This record gives sequence, C-alpha cells and structure tokens, in this order.
Amino acid sequence: MNRQTIFIGCAGWSVGREHAAAFPDNGTHLQRYASHLNSVEINSSFYRPHHRKTYARWAESVPEAFRFCVKVPKRMTHELRLTNTEQPLEQFLEQCAGLGAHLGCLLVQLPPSLAFDEKVAEGFFNTLREHYDGPVILEPRHESWVDAKALLMTCQISQAVADPSRLSTDFSPVGAREVQYWRLHGSPRIYYSAYDRPFLEKLASQLQISAVEGATTWCIFDNTASGAALRNALDLSALISKAGDAVIRSADQR
Repeated sequence: MNRQTIFIGCAGWSVGREHAAAFPDNGTHLQRYASHLNSVEINSSFYRPHHRKTYARWAESVPEAFRFCVKVPKRMTHELRLTNTEQPLEQFLEQCAGLGAHLGCLLVQLPPSLAFDEKVAEGFFNTLREHYDGPVILEPRHESWVDAKALLMTCQISQAVADPSRLSTDFSPVGAREVQYWRLHGSPRIYYSAYDRPFLEKLASQLQISAVEGATTWCIFDNTASGAALRNALDLSALISKAGDAVIRSADQR
C-alpha cells in the first residue's frame, strides 16, 4: 500500500489552542497544519472568491505531496442551481489554478432542495469537463440523486461517502472509482460530534482497502465547530501510518 494515495485532513486548516502543542510553534496556520496532515478542504471558496495569487501563496507554503480540495462556489450550486454556469465556472477555475500541482480535486456540494434532473446535471458536468479534467467529488443531498449513477460514471464524477447520511447511497463510493472520498460531518451532532476510536479503526480499514484497490483515497473531517475534526484527522493519520509500517516490516521479514 502506498500511503501517499491516502489523503487525510479537515475542512479548513485552523489549529486550535487545544491541539497547538502537537504542532510547530512557528509558521502560518497552514504551514503548521501541513507539517502533520497531507490534505485540506478549502470551504471558504464556497462563500467568496480568492485571487489566483492567494491560491499560489497557499501552494508555496506546503510540502510537495500536500493536496487541496477546493469547494465549488455556492453561486453555481445553490443560486444558479447548476444552470448557466460557464462564466462563473471559468472564473473559479482560473483562480484555483494558482494551486498548480497541489490542486487535488474539486468538491461540488448540492443543496438538499436540488433534485436530480438528468438534463441539468449532464449540462453542468459537460461544461465542467470542457474546462477541467481533474478529479471531481459530488455530495448530493436529495434522495433522487441515487438515479445519477450512470451519468456519474459517464462524466467521471465520484460521489462522496458522507456521514451522517442524507442519501441511501451515502454509505459507499458511487460513480468514478479512480478517486474515493469520505466526507465526515460529525455524528450524532453534525459539525460538532467527534468520532470514537472504534469508528476510526473501521474507517482506517476501509481507506486502506480503497488504496490497495488503486483508488486515490481522501478522508476529510468537517466536524470543525468544536475542534473535533483536527483530533480525528490526527488519530486517523496515526492509525494509517501504523498499519503501513506494519506492512513494510512484514515485507522486510520475508
């Protein structure tokens, strides 16, 4: 198993006071965060645009193997509802291109009220694919999107595994298999609750299986409201690292 194919991080790179001792004292929050984790989800792009030079500055401050997932602006997903998106999409992609090789994937999170309309979805994904050929992660939140499997495969879109689940298909990867993405919001209290050790151990096994099968595998913790995300990400990363070291030792002994 190549551990570099498993990207673990949080929805944001804030290092809270309760976790500060585990990180270097100097550097920006992002630099300190990136010293222990290899990926992050940029959620601020959902609410407001960032200059290309801002993305470039972020890219310059992280290790070579570090990757960013950038959330597509709500202007396209929630306001335009996937229609007439070509101009804002071009602007967004030009901006986040400042990440260069550090751009790992894009996240398209849909509002719960947006039902699956094949014509609308196909039009949006085709427009997106005309301008961007990298990994795209979809997190739909209306049950009708269970009917989108064939379209996701055609357009090479990966549907996230989400917790807590909104759809009956949230429990396992759907769509394109090259990239698999877990997005964990906290349960039972969304955005707040921490995940316990048994959950993380089971999750580590799922991620390892995904990576062994050849998928570039992501796990992002979005339970950031109480600081639980960073602790969960660090603990999961340690579990993955420990398992990888055991595999290496076993191979060396053969």
